[in-house]
Amino acid sequence: MPTSNQHFKIFKPYGFLSQFLPETRKKKHLLGELFNFPEKTMAIGRLDHDSEGLLLLTTDGMMSHKIRSKGIEKEYYVQVDGAITAEALSLLQNGIEIGINGTKYLTLPCKAFKLDSEPQLPTRGQKIRDQRHGPTSWVSITLCEGKKRQIRKMTAAVGFPTLRLVRVRIGKIHIDNMMTGDVVALTNFDAALTC
Repeated sequence: MPTSNQHFKIFKPYGFLSQFLPETRKKKHLLGELFNFPEKTMAIGRLDHDSEGLLLLTTDGMMSHKIRSKGIEKEYYVQVDGAITAEALSLLQNGIEIGINGTKYLTLPCKAFKLDSEPQLPTRGQKIRDQRHGPTSWVSITLCEGKKRQIRKMTAAVGFPTLRLVRVRIGKIHIDNMMTGDVVALTNFDAALTC
């Protein structure tokens, strides 16, 4: 008798790959180190090695495809180098040209605003940089697309390189008060992803 599919949310730590099998022989941290996931568990989308935060996992390949192919909002808290300006935020909101696989790409309009204070997030394992090197800003950016390293390219294109990137929401699923490396089983998975 087939078992029902299982779904999880995790707080992906900095320095982990969003996969279970290594692509090279080099020693890398993989998701399977965080929890004893059921067989056939897969990440829905990715967060790059240097990014942290909410990552969804499922044993349902059709659900994974459905989520990646829909315009589901993904919200990120982004620490950028410098005191971000209203002009830079406007450029982010209205779409900015970045390079994707060697070609120019105009990002879709998105939500972007400066956070009033530093968000309450777990401390990252690796230090960002010393405050003596100048101010930083925290920005919320919400996209319905997800090109490779898109947010990093967007903030760099407006003159404020990303120092730390943490995904905090996918659809209605929030990272809440999770700590780095936490794994939580989810129910009502499909309904929680609508926006």
